[in-house]
Amino acid sequence: MLSFQYLPHREYAGLDTEEKLKKVFKIVKKDKIVLMQGRLKPHEEALLIEQTMGQITKKFSGISFCTILPDQNGKGKKSDGKVPLVLKNAFYNVFMKNRDTLTIIGPANLVKEIRKNPNRIDLMMN
Repeated sequence: MLSFQYLPHREYAGLDTEEKLKKVFKIVKKDKIVLMQGRLKPHEEALLIEQTMGQITKKFSGISFCTILPDQNGKGKKSDGKVPLVLKNAFYNVFMKNRDTLTIIGPANLVKEIRKNPNRIDLMMN
């Protein structure tokens, strides 16, 4: 059976990097796939990879993760003529703080490959 666990932004927003990664590892080590609202910071992603490498055993083969970003390039969107689309996107990002992204984190033995597609998410499983 495949299990997903949603991790809303409010559950990890106040945590420091170590606590955040412990929370993610705790879920992933239960053979669940984390659907995380938002994204990890680049240094947190690097630390997640580093810590994963140190925890690989016969039972835990590591993790796979991917961040799905919203369309920020303006394709298919029109400006209203008053405010440029780039400026609108910048204001939106300041207030939302990347909460409209989705990060998928799962055990490497379950998730072979995560493909990005604007219309869907394909999880290739064993």
